[in-house]
Amino acid sequence: MKTWQDATALYVQNERERIESNIEQAKKLVGDSELGELAKQEIQSLEQELGKLEELLKPNRKGGQVPPESKNAIMEIRPAAGGLEAALFAGVLLRMYTMYAQNQGNLIEITNISENEIGGIREASFIIEGAFSRLKHESGVHRVQRVPETESQGRIHTSTVTVAVLPEATEVDFKIDEKDLRVDVYRSSGAGGQHVNKTESAIRITHIPTNTVVTCQDNRSQIKNRERAMIILQSKLADYYQAQADKEYADNRKTQIGTGDRSERIRTYNFPQGRITDHRIGKSIHNIESFINGDIGDMIEALADYVNT
Repeated sequence: MKTWQDATALYVQNERERIESNIEQAKKLVGDSELGELAKQEIQSLEQELGKLEELLKPNRKGGQVPPESKNAIMEIRPAAGGLEAALFAGVLLRMYTMYAQNQGNLIEITNISENEIGGIREASFIIEGAFSRLKHESGVHRVQRVPETESQGRIHTSTVTVAVLPEATEVDFKIDEKDLRVDVYRSSGAGGQHVNKTESAIRITHIPTNTVVTCQDNRSQIKNRERAMIILQSKLADYYQAQADKEYADNRKTQIGTGDRSERIRTYNFPQGRITDHRIGKSIHNIESFINGDIGDMIEALADYVNT
């Protein structure tokens, strides 16, 4: 069995070769009258990247490897029970996590989003830089109680949205056999902008043995979409096979996703009372507008403290 040190050394070796190759290519352009200055900037950036890479081999790292908790967070949001209102609240959650990431100074990349006719979200997937340790407890069913925008009688509705959070995997974590993949290329759909919809840049990758499907369409570059889709697929499959190896796959997925039923919730957002309650730790916050605008740090810290005690 490979140790963390073995896996890290292999990863660093492969990345070092890639970076050094890119540096050599950039050096060839330094004398170019038009591209010379860009080449110098690229070399500087690559050398900084190389320096960070070497940090992974220092012995004061946990096992010589950045721990999984420090990885990027891959998140997926899908409406469950509640029809159009659930789709609208899925959009609220996407905005909430986006604003939280921005407030924390973390980069966020939307990899796939599908909207309905009234601006709600059918599904969304995105990556938040270095946030897995903070956001991993957001997995589960989020319940909302409010008067929907689509309700003319002023009645309070209850809807649910599922959130899944996975650590971003690397090839060190899991290697995919290309022959197990089916790749479909098509035109992006939805409100993606004219450049997105005019070219076949969207990618759908299916891992045939497990029927795991990943779609990425938010970038105008087919190559970029494929790269991000492969990263998400690696992460999903790493989680899938690890859970199977531990003989806890079914329980883990039910714990994380549930069925989306209104009764299976980790958190309730009660708009009439202005209250958010996390049912796992019994904590309530009475400032719902601030919370859905990304001020979720207190809840995240409370969950971390509960788990670590």
